[in-house]
Amino acid sequence: MKKILVLLIFVFGNFLHSDVLQTMSQELNRSYKILSKIQPYPLYFLQYEIMDEHQVIISANLGAITDCNEIKKRYLDVDVRVGSYRLDNTHELRGAESYDWWSSPREVPIDNNPEALRLILWSETDKNFKSAQERYIKILNERQVKVLESDTSPDFSTAPKIVYKGSIDTIRFDREQWKERLRRLSNVFKDYPWIYNSRIMLRANSLTKYLVNTDGTKIRQNKISYSINIYAETMADDGMELYLSYPVFVKDAKNLPDEEILKSYTDSLIQNLYALRNAPMVEPYSGPAILVNRACGVFFHEIFGHRIEGHRQKSEFEGQTFTKKLNERIMPDFISVYDDPTMERFGNRDLNGHYLFDDEGVRAQKTTIVENGILKGFLMSRSPIASFPFSNGHGRRQYGRKVVARQGILYIKSYNEVSYDELRNALIEECKRQNKPYGLVFYDISGGFTTTGREGPQTFKVIPLLVKRVYVDGRSDEVVRGVDIVGTPLLSLSKIILTGNDYDIFNGTCGAESGWVPVSAIAPSILVSEIEVEKKAKGQDRPPILPAPAESSR
Repeated sequence: MKKILVLLIFVFGNFLHSDVLQTMSQELNRSYKILSKIQPYPLYFLQYEIMDEHQVIISANLGAITDCNEIKKRYLDVDVRVGSYRLDNTHELRGAESYDWWSSPREVPIDNNPEALRLILWSETDKNFKSAQERYIKILNERQVKVLESDTSPDFSTAPKIVYKGSIDTIRFDREQWKERLRRLSNVFKDYPWIYNSRIMLRANSLTKYLVNTDGTKIRQNKISYSINIYAETMADDGMELYLSYPVFVKDAKNLPDEEILKSYTDSLIQNLYALRNAPMVEPYSGPAILVNRACGVFFHEIFGHRIEGHRQKSEFEGQTFTKKLNERIMPDFISVYDDPTMERFGNRDLNGHYLFDDEGVRAQKTTIVENGILKGFLMSRSPIASFPFSNGHGRRQYGRKVVARQGILYIKSYNEVSYDELRNALIEECKRQNKPYGLVFYDISGGFTTTGREGPQTFKVIPLLVKRVYVDGRSDEVVRGVDIVGTPLLSLSKIILTGNDYDIFNGTCGAESGWVPVSAIAPSILVSEIEVEKKAKGQDRPPILPAPAESSR
């Protein structure tokens, strides 16, 4: 009897989820029927997207649970386009820009109440339609006084109708067991009073997206994920704040590491943080370096990935680093780069950047960006650019944001691979050739930022966490601190001379105009003939004067 009851609950639950799509479709069709006849600027495209997010967060610090929280929210985005595919209300204004990338996300009921949902859809559609009308009038007026844009591609592209109703899974893990596990793991930090802040966090996330639009597309897709983050921070004697973290990402709770493995991760993090705290500062440097696999993935994501997003090739405010370099060599001929969000796993590892359909109702697609060093394409949303009239399934956003082209799973593939030991030897030889006493090895990078607009320097800064000096005279490798990687992308990419065969994965989230989205990067370690680092900013406060209780009681 129990099995039958569970089955009925599952079926009924899926019926309710289907009802959300039905309600959205009914209101979308009603709204479009009326607003598509409004003159002089009729509605020509309408889309509703609801993101249903369920999170369970457990966090522990020093042997105690500091957070045990469950959140269930639904957010609505209404995309309204008036005018035509060639020119609509999303067109870039080149005077006072008034296209808000962010608006307060509209929450909708989580209990599948069709009447309440229909009323919210109605009010949001009406509000957005009025705003679209006002903005479209500004665009028409501006076109009378501004010069012609360099890219006159249409504002929107057509896309095939898709109907997909995936199953809805739920978060499943033993919360009490993991509470006790996190207590024990976080208790380790008590033995290290020089660690001033620490935490171990488990986050379980279920995200269900419901999307309907006037293409006839109806999509329901669900993604379950579990992540653990081990984090600790300290301060050097000169006031520099230092931290390290170790992330874990899986799609099934059964694949989370056991306690013994997590303890080894924690011990390794503490050991590296201690070495970093006592490490010497590095002076500004330019010379050979290795970026170890995961660090290489973040490096490519920051310095290259953002610059090949489609909308950046079209905007008059962007630097358009690669716009005119199609079919030209932009990096060594042994490097190819793809973005393939259809990949669920790499080896036996789950990929956070995986998705089936983007936030414009387009199927995810593998996209070749660079082939044998030659630029072949861009990441596209449904906003066309010259020579690329259609989306390749990379239109993405966080709720409350406007869709733009974004990275999914960036895959850097090399055809000039050697073992890591050979790569390290090549680093030493390159240092000798350049008469450098040492080279740098970047083991971990937290992220960074890149300036792509014309109004400022079109440079990047990448934030390393763990860096070592490799000496040419045979001395032991030395942990160093206090450096940021800086540079320009065209020059930096041209300096790659060799790669390892040690591919690894970066799983994380990326923030840009359309908010925070899940991403992955797959890359080998790379050797570059030249990289530039500058001194990192540091605080002026001293480490704690009052001894920690653990120290004073000894």
